[in-house]
Formats: sequence, structure tokens, C-alpha cells
Amino acid sequence: MALQLWTLILLGLVGTSSSLRSRKLDFFRSETELNHLVVDEASGVVYVGAVNTLYQLSADLQLEQQAATGPALDNKKCTPPIEASQCHEAVLTDNVNQLLLLDPPGHRLVECGSLFKGICALRALSNISTRLFYEDGSGEKSFVASNDESVATVGLVSTTGPGGERVLFVGKGNGPHDNGIIVSTRLLDRAEGREAFEAYTDHAAYKAGYLSTNTQQFVAAFEDGAYVFFVFNQQDKHPAQNRTLLARMCKHDPFYYSYLEVDLRCHDPSDTQAPPFGTCLAASVAGPGDHRVLYAVFGRDGRGGGGPHAGLCLFPLAEVHAKMKANRNACYTGAREAGRDTFYKPFHGDIQCGGHGPGASESFPCGSEHLPYPLGSRDGLSATAVLQRGGLNLTAVTVTAENGHTIAFLGTSDGRILKVYLAPDGSSAEYGSVLVEINKRIKRDLVLAADKTSLYAMTQDKVFRLPVQECVSFLTCEQCRSSQDPYCGWCVVEGRCTRRAECPRAEESGHWLWSRDKSCVAVTGAQPQNMSRRAQGEVQLTVSPLPALSEEDELLCLFGESPPHPARVEGDAVTCNSPSSIPSTPPGQDHVAVNVQLLFGRGNVFLTSHLYPFYDCREAVNLAESLPCISCASNRWTCQWDLRYHECREASPNPEDGIIRAHMEDSCPQFLNPSPLVIPMNHETAVAFQGKNLDTVKGSSLHVGSDLLKFEEPVSTQEPGSFLFRTPKLSHDGNETLPLHLYVKSYGKNIDSRLQVTLYNCSFGRSDCSLCLAADPAYKCVWCSGQSRCVYEALCSNATSECPPPVITRIHPETGPLGGGIHVTILGSNLGVKADDVTRVTVAGRNCTFEPKRYSVSTRIVCAIEAAEAPFSGGVEVDVNGKLGHSPPHVQFTYQQPQPLSVAPKQGPQAGGTLLTISGTHLDTGSEEDVRVTLNDVPCKVVQFGAQLQCVTGPQSVLGELPLKIYYGGSQAPSPGVTFTYRENPVLRAFEPLRSFVSGGRSINVTGQGFSLIQRFAMVVIAEPLQSWRRRREAGPLQPMTVEGTEYVFYNDSKVVFLSPAVPEEPEAYNLTALIQMDGHRALLRTEAGAFEYVADPTFENFTGGVKKQVNKLIHARGTNLNKAMTLQEAEAFVGAERCIMKTLTETDLYCEPPEVQPPPKRRQKRDTTHNLPEFIVKFGSREWVLGRVEYDTRASDLPLSLILPLVIVPMVAVIAVSVYCYWRKSQQAEREYEKIKSQLEGLEESVRDRCKKEFTDLMIEMEDQTNDVHEAGIPVLDYKTYTDRVFFLPSKDGDKDVMITGKLDIPESRRPVVEQALYQFSNLLNSKCFLINVSGAGPLDHRAGLPAAGRLGRRGGGGGAEPTFLPSRRQPPALPQFIHTLENQREFSARAKVYFASLLTVALHGKLEYYTDIMRTLFLELMEQYVVAKNPKLMLRRSETVVERMLSNWMSICLYQYLKDSAGEPLYKLFKAIKHQVEKGPVDAVQKKAKYTLNDTGLLGDDVEYAPLTVSVIVQDEGVDAIPVKVLNCDTISQVKEKIIDQVYRTQPCSRWPKADSVVLEWRPGSTAQILSDLDLTSQREGRWKRFNTLMHYNVRDGATLILSKVWVSQQPEDSQQDLPGERHALLEEENRVWHLVRPADEVDEGKSKRGSVKEKERTKAITEIYLTRLLSVKGTLQQFVDNFFQSVLAPGLAVPPAVKYFFDFLDEQAEKHDIKDEDTIHIWKTNSLPLRFWVNILKNPHFIFDVHVHEVVDASLSVIAQTFMDACTRTEHKLSRDSPSNKLLYAKEISTYKKMVEDYYKGIRQMVQVSDQDMNTHLAEISRAHTDSLNTLVALHQLYQYTQKYYDEIINALEEDPAAQKMQLAFRLQQIAAALENKVTDL
Repeated sequence: MALQLWTLILLGLVGTSSSLRSRKLDFFRSETELNHLVVDEASGVVYVGAVNTLYQLSADLQLEQQAATGPALDNKKCTPPIEASQCHEAVLTDNVNQLLLLDPPGHRLVECGSLFKGICALRALSNISTRLFYEDGSGEKSFVASNDESVATVGLVSTTGPGGERVLFVGKGNGPHDNGIIVSTRLLDRAEGREAFEAYTDHAAYKAGYLSTNTQQFVAAFEDGAYVFFVFNQQDKHPAQNRTLLARMCKHDPFYYSYLEVDLRCHDPSDTQAPPFGTCLAASVAGPGDHRVLYAVFGRDGRGGGGPHAGLCLFPLAEVHAKMKANRNACYTGAREAGRDTFYKPFHGDIQCGGHGPGASESFPCGSEHLPYPLGSRDGLSATAVLQRGGLNLTAVTVTAENGHTIAFLGTSDGRILKVYLAPDGSSAEYGSVLVEINKRIKRDLVLAADKTSLYAMTQDKVFRLPVQECVSFLTCEQCRSSQDPYCGWCVVEGRCTRRAECPRAEESGHWLWSRDKSCVAVTGAQPQNMSRRAQGEVQLTVSPLPALSEEDELLCLFGESPPHPARVEGDAVTCNSPSSIPSTPPGQDHVAVNVQLLFGRGNVFLTSHLYPFYDCREAVNLAESLPCISCASNRWTCQWDLRYHECREASPNPEDGIIRAHMEDSCPQFLNPSPLVIPMNHETAVAFQGKNLDTVKGSSLHVGSDLLKFEEPVSTQEPGSFLFRTPKLSHDGNETLPLHLYVKSYGKNIDSRLQVTLYNCSFGRSDCSLCLAADPAYKCVWCSGQSRCVYEALCSNATSECPPPVITRIHPETGPLGGGIHVTILGSNLGVKADDVTRVTVAGRNCTFEPKRYSVSTRIVCAIEAAEAPFSGGVEVDVNGKLGHSPPHVQFTYQQPQPLSVAPKQGPQAGGTLLTISGTHLDTGSEEDVRVTLNDVPCKVVQFGAQLQCVTGPQSVLGELPLKIYYGGSQAPSPGVTFTYRENPVLRAFEPLRSFVSGGRSINVTGQGFSLIQRFAMVVIAEPLQSWRRRREAGPLQPMTVEGTEYVFYNDSKVVFLSPAVPEEPEAYNLTALIQMDGHRALLRTEAGAFEYVADPTFENFTGGVKKQVNKLIHARGTNLNKAMTLQEAEAFVGAERCIMKTLTETDLYCEPPEVQPPPKRRQKRDTTHNLPEFIVKFGSREWVLGRVEYDTRASDLPLSLILPLVIVPMVAVIAVSVYCYWRKSQQAEREYEKIKSQLEGLEESVRDRCKKEFTDLMIEMEDQTNDVHEAGIPVLDYKTYTDRVFFLPSKDGDKDVMITGKLDIPESRRPVVEQALYQFSNLLNSKCFLINVSGAGPLDHRAGLPAAGRLGRRGGGGGAEPTFLPSRRQPPALPQFIHTLENQREFSARAKVYFASLLTVALHGKLEYYTDIMRTLFLELMEQYVVAKNPKLMLRRSETVVERMLSNWMSICLYQYLKDSAGEPLYKLFKAIKHQVEKGPVDAVQKKAKYTLNDTGLLGDDVEYAPLTVSVIVQDEGVDAIPVKVLNCDTISQVKEKIIDQVYRTQPCSRWPKADSVVLEWRPGSTAQILSDLDLTSQREGRWKRFNTLMHYNVRDGATLILSKVWVSQQPEDSQQDLPGERHALLEEENRVWHLVRPADEVDEGKSKRGSVKEKERTKAITEIYLTRLLSVKGTLQQFVDNFFQSVLAPGLAVPPAVKYFFDFLDEQAEKHDIKDEDTIHIWKTNSLPLRFWVNILKNPHFIFDVHVHEVVDASLSVIAQTFMDACTRTEHKLSRDSPSNKLLYAKEISTYKKMVEDYYKGIRQMVQVSDQDMNTHLAEISRAHTDSLNTLVALHQLYQYTQKYYDEIINALEEDPAAQKMQLAFRLQQIAAALENKVTDL
């Protein structure tokens, strides 16, 4: 089956490829990423630069030639040509095209790649495979482009002037391995001994020596006249800001005197307060002659919120030149001080302006040697963006002109081309958008074709050819005009939308109508304006704009269905004949509109059309039957009314009598003015009305009636013009009033009637007396007490004006808060006729303030209750005009106090939207409108009111826990402790997949952080129609819409899966923005990978004939775009009701494996049961396609399944049964053997089990609790001086008494000034530059290459302020090394003396650490030379036996202090505290210095000591503080207890201020007596000559006991109570008074006791010490996280690595390269010996060097194990472990490999870091010197140094006198003078 499957797949692919090949491509696809594109204007050929390839394409993107440019062996550090033997790091490297430029006069192409340091080549334009020039052996002078792929390079090919040489101007950033050149001019032809691509002159280049890597990112280069320009972004360091700069220089300036750069700023018009856009993304220049303009797009990233934003700014080059001229003048002629803030020297620093004459700028337009150069100005050009876009970045721009109109094409980050019209007034309009490739960034090279009709755009791997206009797609003039495309206009004579050049008569007036200017040809008027359908005549149409017509032109009229006929043209009027046949008038109208079209005679081209009305007067009467005459005479047509015949007809020119002429409707006979206007129901009423113009109407024949109420009554005449009729009893129950139109007829024909009356019903809606009396007086309604209803006054005989007392039926709400302030609505009847009737309202006996505005007559009173002191209930009473109304007993109002108690959830996002449920008591007090919930004054909208309140939080400006406040009315309900916490909004980090079909239903996995805060998720898609979408739609214009998908699955805090919602079917017609709605927070579904997108649904081909035969067990379906937003795993297919297993899914084919047996259909057909085949259904997300039905092969298989199953299963069961029996027999025998062995082992296990169980229990408890036990209040880092004193001098023989630590100079006060002056002279001698002249005369070395520094100098530009372009030289201090060598050659100068001398030298030279570093490097190079010559380079730095090795240790200590303080100090301190805590948790033997919990097996307490933890309360005497709880052990000695108490009591103070344990007394008062506790006293336990230290257990101190700590003077203590340190005490004890604490030494156990016991008893009592090794694992596991954290902080490469480490490691790498040391192990050993073993191990073993702490010996033992592990991790040697290996090695054996990899990665990461320049390192060292030198004992160090000079005085003087250079500088003489002053000798020198 697999073979058949592959066969089908291959067939499908072949079919696909053949169909693609036949289709003409509108894009070209590259195998690798595209970089650059250029077009030859002459031939139209397109050249594309890609990674590893160059392409030569035809204008329609057909491949003509291609040339490979990579990959090749290369390494960014290596200099070409690359040879594997010379460049060992070389690997196959891709060649990224950095520069691609045309040189049409030379018929050649310039291409530069990232390989081989950015060298370039020249290729033939006709065939890029032909390379005209390529040279990779010229060295640095031919390195043009950046070899860093992320650093942009721009260039321009031009001449230096008229008839000048062809040169290449280049601008690029400075990558980490570049040559530092930023701007340069390069030759393109050999000239004066220089090859192509070498610098035009020695000075035609600018280097940036001290700027950090990637400071500049170049955007564009262009020329204007005699100038060349560069646009680039620059990241300044001081202050930190991003600037966009425009640099200009003269093309013929070989010295760059003319270089000038200014800022470009583009401001966002939508936000005037915001800073300018930060970065220029692309730039282009266009325009005629002197009106050229720089068009630049700028962007701002979305890090500050709001997403990315971009804008287009315009900078006219005339303004640019003027601004630059003004800047030059300001610098040349201005004051020096005034220009300091404005002007600077690019790539170098400050510049000196001023001092030049007023004509300097004009006299030297391209600068001069004597003028300041290069010049930079912060006074630049500013512009306001003419177009801005949010949510994306603009990535490319090109500008062109069409008929004088400026058009910009802008590329976007989401794969679109925006078309923008730039109007002359400075405004812009985006008129179109073309989707190139969705969510694929448009590259910067956006280029017009040679004929300007097409545009070439690049995405990552495709080049697209797009037409600049699509005028022909607009089929009508209206569509053409609405496109607003400046390219397009309506070509009238051809009747189509075209470019102006394509319209044959465009130059004639009115023949080409521009889309953005003129309207389409239209009929603006007609004479006559209308015509009777019964008339015939001509219609004169006014046409505007009417195109100019020649004699040959003919216009035709096409009027309705009549045949076309020639029109008569007079000026702008066109005359047509009316049609012979007119369509019938539609029902309900009085006219019909007939279309008249104007056509050009040639080809009957449509010109314009107009709807002309033909009216029908007979139909006009039917529009208003009750007003026939008025309707006829008043319409817009010329109709007249015939009184005699009672009909409407067309107006005649000479009307007869009895005719009402058109628009004389006031002359019509009509009836009006009825009285009364209101008529009561159910009562006959006489209605009078008037008439006029009734000459033709007979009064006796009049009848009045209504079609609505179906009545008709005769009319009587009162007097001429006055009439009367009487209505019957009319009734209508539906409404209170009924408008009634009355008709008037005479002999059955309607006479115009304007009689309109209102029928009203007094009873409707007036159920009580008050409502009745409140009715409109015109209605004459009265309350009829007999009937108890409201009636018309004539229908009641006993009407009353007095209403009964008010009645209260219910109130709302029925409860209120004690604070009052809420509104109570009282409902009932007879509650007054008007608001003034209500005189008083009380609720529950308290006044309630009546609110007239909310009063409703008779039925409702609203009042505001007042506050109450306590909860109670009561009734409601109202006073209405003195009549009281009381609420019934069941209607009561209750005062109660609402009490919120809790809220859930407790936290939510800052954006709000969280639905809170508030629980408590009486929360339903009042009504929903009375309750208000706030959080920090932000409303929480109440959505549910009841026993629980629910509200939705609003957005909050602050984070954290906020009190929730609830207000009822105006009073706040007490809610103590009810809080809600606002957390940071969830963060969306990634999502996949990136797209969905428009039908939706695809699972979108969204990952991020903080999702658990959210209650409700939704995937929201906002669809905004694109303005450029011009397709004709029958359904009408597209409407914006928002689609919300609420189907999702929440997994955890970091993952939610959504089902994409369905969106409109035309995704390309909308701008679709997908968001994730998380309560109140919305996050764009957009990451660096792109934005979420929708694509059109796939299409499937239905099965031929509707049936698919199942072939080869597979079903094949065809379609298009099948895998565009679907994968094989997601797609589903079904055969009937069962699943079809997906096998293959390609763009055009789907294969699936159907069920073995034909399943039933999903939808069974009722009729055709014989062929009821299952359907084949494909389901992608939410959409299903039914492609037809599947017909199975019904041939029977050879063997039925009922026969196959028994044949297979029965033998299988038999085999299994036999196997089980054999296994059972064997297991029985093994069981018996096992029982025998088990009984033998039980005895051995019993002795071990208890101990192991106890140790395991300890391990589990500690592992769980340790992390919570270490709570630190701060990290006590030592100040710099104390740190350096301890590192440099604490290990000396005098320790903390060393003179460098005490800082005391033993000099008489009388001689102090003289000595100090001499010491300063000695310091100057040590620091003197003259003192450093090398005796041997060798030049100074530069460590970067090991060459004399002079050899590293670049060429110096002549004159005026140009700085030399060279790397900084090194000052070499040779004489001081001579002085050091003299000392080191003395035999008495021991290793300890060398170390001490180096530390003194470090302090003495601390003020000039750069100088100190030079000395160290010089000595180091000599040391390295010795080891290399001796063939033992690996042994270097292994010890610290020389001055330079100690200097290196001190240098690392100095440079890493800040790193220790800021980064590594915290994990180290936590590790130290964790070890200390862990050690003190268990017993520590005060004599043997062993602990139960340790990492060191030699310090492990090898016995099971019984102990119990205690918590004692300690009172410190005379300090007045409360008792402090302290945790101790009952087995602790008194000194140990004192130390733990001091540790706890004084933990907030530095350790150096703590009292010593022997300076305090501990007192215990168990009862009325007090007892002083001490280690040894008369009560101490004795056994023979052994005496045991007292413990708390000895004194029987219990848990919770109170101890008193008091300080005493040592001299006042009694002799017995004086306590030595345990170690000292033990050494002083006599032999017969030996002491022990927890365990007596094994070799000291009394022999007599051992003799008395049997051998068996001795074996039982002797501890198996190895069993306690499990404690090492316990402690290791507890401390593992702290150890890992420390190692990670120390061995983490990246930004945190101190610059000194990178600097020194690079130095070692380069020296290894210089000495041709290829062995990586050697370099690894050097780095390990210089940093980890020289510095970190020292700090790790001595935490008191950096922290103010005391390190106990037991803690030190554990630190030593970790230090040893650190050392093992740093070596590459593999240590083979065995059972005999030390426990310390075995303990971390598992982790060593991980730590080794960390070290390797650390070294590798540092090697890959950005290089630290000499300047940066010197700056760093200078900052350390400036910050700390004053605090050091420099004079003391100088004095101590002189002691060595004095000791070897003669040898030093002889060495100086023998050296010629020293003689010349009189160094010996100066030293003798210093000696005389310091030693107080008289000298005759």
C-alpha cells in the first residue's frame, strides 16, 4: 500500500509542476534569502543579490544568468586569502550580498559580500558570470563592506567631478570584526599603483576607533550635484539616544574636509508631545532639477506600548543645502564657547569652532585644511510626517512622478505596498494598497522598472513585479474617479480608464478626466425639466464637461427603448428627441423616469446618461384621494384641475373657465377649521367647520364621514361658508386618543377636506380620581363618584372635585442603609393631582425628602430617606392636601446595615474586566441604582444585584492590593479587610499556527504568562474594509465588523488554545487585526514571527459524476491552497460516519485511507436504497466539503474474518499456557533459594536499617525545609578599602596587624612633611613617563598583535584638526621592570616577599591603573616568552611565585570588585549562609571541629549524638530590649550558645562590631538563684583524666528557658570564668586534663574498659563511620541549589561578564596565536589559572575577604569541598573515579560534567563577545582609580616599597647607572635624592 501511496503522490506532484511551468510567473523565487536589487535603466535587466548567489533576470523576471558567490571557507577573524592551515577556525560560511551597484558607463556591476572581510568584485552587465576584477590578497586596503551580516552597507557609483574618475562612495557600520572604517571613497579602476576598491587617496576614509560596535546603521546613499549624501542611524552612548543623521561631502574632496552631518527629525503630527520618530528605515530621492526632495520613512518600535508606528517625512534638498550652509557659517564664524553644545567632531569627539572670517564658508565650499573638519551639528532639520501608520512599520520607499503628480510607493512590515499621492500643498492621501506576500517584510530595495510601468518589490526570498497602476480594471468613469489613482483618468473618446499617455485625444479639452480632479461627464440640466407622457418634443440636455468635438465627431441619443438618433450640439447643450414609446407609470407614482444615453458615433462609446421624468397628471390625483384638487395643482408637474369634470389633466396654454391652474392649489374648493378639535367617545357631538371656493359645490349634497370608523353623516348649512354635522357615538378602545381625518363628498365624489379632529376617551388610563382630575382641561373629564370612573362631563350627573385619601400599594426598595441617601419609590393611587399636592412623606417614621421631578400623577411618589442610628422597620405615610395615606401592614420599610465580607476572585489584570462576586450580609439593601462599588476610586460596574453583588472591574493605573469600597446612597458600607489585588496584565509571547482559513475553527495555541488571572477569553478579529478594494459588489459596499470567537480551552497559566472565529470570505478586501481579549485586556496577536493572518478557504473539486471508486485503499481529492492554513495532523476526512485516516496533504492533493468496511452514509437517502453510498466529507476547522460519494470494491475476500480469527488465536493461547506453566515451576524453585539467603541477611541488615532510616528521614525533612530556613536581611559587602586590604595583605605574616591594614606610619611628626614630600617624589619616579624609557631601546609592544606600536599607526590626515586614524598605542614601562627584575634576582627576595611587594606596588600605582596594567602586561609577555622558549607553556600561571603573577591576582581582584558587589556577591553570600545554617542545625564538636552536617568527610562527626533543639529567650542586659528567641541545641557548649546568641541579637549590625564570645557572660536563673554558665567549671563531668565541656544539657536548661547576656571587662572576670577559644584551651590543657565535647577520640578510649567487654560488645559499640557518609549526600542535596546559583553567576557569559575578563582572555588568545600555540588545552589552562583558580577559588574559600562575616572552621571545611569542585570543573583532565576515590570527589562526580560544560561555554561565550577596545578598558580602569584611590593607604605603600629599595639600594643604583637611557634621564641621581630625604642624610649630590 505504501508503494501505491508514493506512486499517487509523485503523479500528483508531476501534474502540479507541469501546470505551474505553463503559467507565466509574476514573481521570481530564490533558494536563499534576497539582499539587494538594482535595475539597468538602459536594458531593463534586473540584477538581484542574494545569499551565496547573484541573479540576472529579464524585465519580466525570467532567469537569464546566475552566479554562485558562496558558501566558502571563512572566519570573521581571519584575513583573506583563507587557507585552512593558517585559519583553523575557518568553516563553510554563507556570503551575504552587502552591496550591489551598477556602473553603466563601464558596463559593469559592483558586488560586495560579507565573506573575506567584505571584499568586492566587478562583473559584466551583459553576463554576471563573467568576473572582470576580483582580488582577495590585497589585505585590509581592499576591505570595503562589513563582514557582519547585521551591519548594513550602502554605496554610490559616481565620478569625482566632470570628466573625473569613476569611484565608489561607501558608508557602513562598524561590526565587531570590521576594520573600523565608516565612510570611504574607493577606486573602480587601477590608478597610480592602486588597485580597484582601494581607497581613492590615503585620507579618503574615516575610522571610528572608540565607538562601540554597530553604532551606525546606514540606510541610503545618493548624490545631488557636486555632493554625495549618506543617511544613517546612530546610537549615541553619552547621552544614550538614537539619532538619524544626514551626512554630506563634496565628491571631489579627497581629504574629506567637506564632511558635514546634521540631525534629521521626523515628528508625528498625531502626537505633538511625543518625541520624534526614532529610526530612519528607508530613504529615497526624487524630483526634477532644483526641486529634488529626500523622502524618508521613520519608525518607532512598540516597546513603550501602543505597538509600532511609522511616518513619511519630506526634506527638500534646497532646504538641506541652506541648513548645512548656515551650520558651516555658524561654526566657522561663531564664538568658540557658543558652539560647544551644537557642534562636534563625528567619530571622534569635541571640535574647536570659531576664529575664521565671515566669508570662510563661501570661499571654501568644500572645506579646507585650516577649517574645522569633519563637522557635526545637532542643529538639524525637522519635518512633520505627511503620512503615518500605526501597528506596523514602513520598510521601503520609492517616489516617482506622473504628469507632474508625485506618487510614493511604501513597503510595509506586513508585506504590502502602499500607494500614496503627495499633493503640492504638502498633504498626502493613501489611495491604494497591494498585498505582495502577507506578513513578509518588504525589503528596502523597492525599485521602479526602466519604463516606469512596473515596480519590483522583494520579500525574504521572492522578487515581485507589480504594475504601478491598474487603470483598465476600472470599468466605469465613476469607478475610475473613485480609485483616486493619480496615474488614471477617464478617456472619454474611448470610454475607458487609462493613463494620460494612452488616451489618444488627452490634450484636447475634456477628453481625459483625471481621477483626482475632474468629475465624470454628466448631464447637469434639462430643458424642459420634465415632459408629459402624452406630449412629444425635444429635450435639451446641458452636459458638463462636454469634450471638445471636431466636425467628424457625432453624438447619438439613445432615449429609452427607441433606436439611437443623432443629437444636435450647440455649445455645451445637446438636443435629443423624446422617445416614441414610454413605459407605463409604476403604481403609487405619478411619473416614470426614462434613461437617456449620449454615445459617441464612432463605436457607440458611452459618454453619459440621465434619467428624464415623464409625468402622468391622471395618476397624481391618486396620491391623496381626500385632496384631489390640491394634489393635482400642487405637484411638481404642470397639471391643472378641471372643476366641471372633476379630473386632473395636463396644463393647457390657454385655460378655460372652471380650471384650477398648476400651482394654484389655494383656489381649490376645500373644507377646513373643524370645531371642536377634540371629540369625546360614546357621546354625540356637533362639529362645525368652514368651506371656501365652493361656487361649484352644492351644499345640500354634502356628506362627512370616516373610512377608519366607517360612518358617514349629512351636512347642514348654517350660513354661507359655515357647515355643521353631528357625530354618532364613536368608540375606540385601543388608545386614549385617536387622530381622525374626515372626508367630505358631494354626489359620491371627494371634495378637498382638511378636517382633522381628535377622538378621546376619559376612562383610558385614568383609573382613579387624581388621574382623572389631572387630565387636559380641554377633554372635560370628571370623576363620577357614582360610577367610580372617569367620564366625559356630560355623561355624569354626580361629578366630584374632591378625591378620596391616598392609597399605598407597595414601595421599592423595601430596605435601606443606615446612612440613608437612597431613593424610595411609593406606588399607589390618588397620590395627588400635581406635585404640589404632596406635603409630607415619612418612611419608617423618618422624614423622606420628596423629589418633585420624579413624581408621577396619582401613582408614584419618590423621596430620599434620611439616616438612621440603628436597624429597625416601619410603615410609610404620605400627606396629600391634608389627606393621609398609610401603607398596609405587609408593606414595611427596613433600615439595615449591609456588610461585605469577602470578594472572589482575589486578583485580576490591571486592564480590568474581572467579574467580582462580593459576598456578605444585607448586600441587597436598597436597589441596584443605589449601590456603587469602587477600587481606588475606579468604578466597578455592578451587573447583578441581590444577596451577592457582581461587578466588573475597571482599568487601574496602579498595581497591588486595593481596598474594595461599596457605597449605598451616599454612605460607605464598612468593609474592613475586603481587598482586591491588581496584577500586571497577561503577556502574550508566542502563538502557532500563524494563519487560519476564513471559515475558522483552527486550534491556535497561545503561550505567554499570567493567563490564570483571566476569567473570560475571546479571540477577536476586527475587519476594516480597505479603501483600495474596488471590486464591484452587488451586495453593496463592504462594512466594518468585529468577530468574536469564544471557543477556547484553558490549560495553565502560560497556555490557552483558541478556535479561530470565522471572518468575511474575502480576506484580501479587509485589514484584519486579530486580538486576544482577556477580560479587559486586549493583546495583539502579533509577535516577531509576524501577525496572525487569515487566508481564503481552499477549493475542492467534486468527484466526477458524484461518485469516487475506492482504489488501492486510498481516496484522492484535488483542490487548491489545501495546506495554506492546514496541516496533515489537523485535517479531517470522513467516509460516511467513519473517519478516513489522513496520509498526505499538499497544496493541491489530499490522500486518506478509508475504513476497511464500507460504513453507512452520514445522511441516509430515503429513496435510492440500492446505491445508498457513503459520502466523502472533508473537514478543515469549522467548514465541511461534501465532494461526492465513495463506492467500495464489493468483491469478497479469500477467507472470511470469522475463519481467520480462530486459526490465529487458538494456537497463540496454547503457546502462552505452556510458557506460564514452565515459568511457575522455575519461580517456585527460586523462591526457596531466596528464603534461605534472606534469613542469612536479616541479621546484617538489622544493624544498618535503623541508622539508614534515620539518615533518610533527616534528608527528606531538610530538603523540604532548607529553602524556607535561609532568610537574610541584607548582604554585608565590605567597602573597597577593606576588601583590598584583606585580599592583598591579610594573608601576610602579620595578618590584620599589618601596617598596610592599620595604615600607621612610624615616623616622627617633625619629619612627616619631609618624608611625605619625598614619598610623593618617589611616586612620581615610579609614574614618570621618562622613567619608562627602555634600557634596551626596544619599541613599545601592542598586545593586540605583538608588534611595535608605531607599526600599528594609520595614515595621518593633514592639517586642521583631523585626528590620526590609528589604534591607540601602548606606553611601555621598561625601566620599572628593570627595577623589578633587579629585586627578583636577589636570592633573599623570597616568594612571600614578592607577593607582598606586588601588593604594595598595586596600592602605590592604584591612581594610574592604566599604567599599572601596562607594567603587568610587559612583565607578563616576558614571563610567557620564558615558558614558551622552555617548551612548557602549560605551566605558566600555575603558581604565584613571581611579582607579575601576584600583580595579575590583584588586578583581577580590583577589576571584579564591582561585579562581586552587584552580581556574584549575592549567590556567594547565600551559599555561605546556607552552609553556616546547615552546619549549626546539627551538633558540632567544639574540640575535634567536626559536624554532623558537612560536605567534608574528614570533618564528619562519626557517631550518633543524641540532641534536641531548644528555643531560649535571651535578655541583653542594659540594652532595654525585649527578650529575643534564639534557636540552640542542648548539646551545644556554652561558647557555641554565646556565638549563636550574638549572631541572632546583633544580626542587623556588621560582624566586625559584634562582641566576642569571651567578652560576654551568660547567666541562667532557673529559680530564685542565678547561675553563670561556662564551658568548664567545678561541675564539669570527669572520667579519669578526661574532662568534658559543659553543655546546656549538662546544666539541664530546658526549652523556653530565659538567659541573660551581659558584657564585662576582660580584666574584671574571675580567672575561672575566663574562656579561651576552644582550640586554644585544648592546646593549653595539661596531659592529665584532656577535654572532649561530643565524641572522645577512638585511639584514646580507656583500654581497661575495652578489656572488660567482650569482642561482640566492642563490635556493637564501635560505629561504622562509613554509614554516616549519607549525611554528605543530605547536605549536598540541601545546598545544591545554592551551589548551582553561585556557579551560574560566575560562569554566565553575556552582558554581565566584566570587561577585564574579556580583555585579558582576548589578550591570551592573541598571544597564543602570536606564539603559534594551537593546543586548546594550553589556552584553557591559561584562562583557568588567571581567573577561576586565581580569583574565584580565593574568594570562595575566604568569604570574609568580600563580606563582613566570621568564617568558622567547620564552615570553611565545606567551602573547601565546593572550591575543589570548582577547580575540578575548570580542568579538562578526566578524573577516573573508583571505590577508592576520596568521598569529596565522589560527592560531586555527577555534577562535574555539567560544571565542565559551563566552563567551556563560558570561555566560548567570552570569545564570541564584542571586543573590549583599549580605550574602553582604559576608561574603565580610570573610573576605578578615580573612585577608590583616595581611600587607600598610598603613602604607607610607598614607604613600604622604599624599604625594599633601601634593602637592595646598591644593586638598584648600579643597574640604573649601567643603563645609558637611565643615565641620560639621571634616574640614579633622582633616586639618591629621594633616599637622602627619606633617610635624613646629607648628600653632596
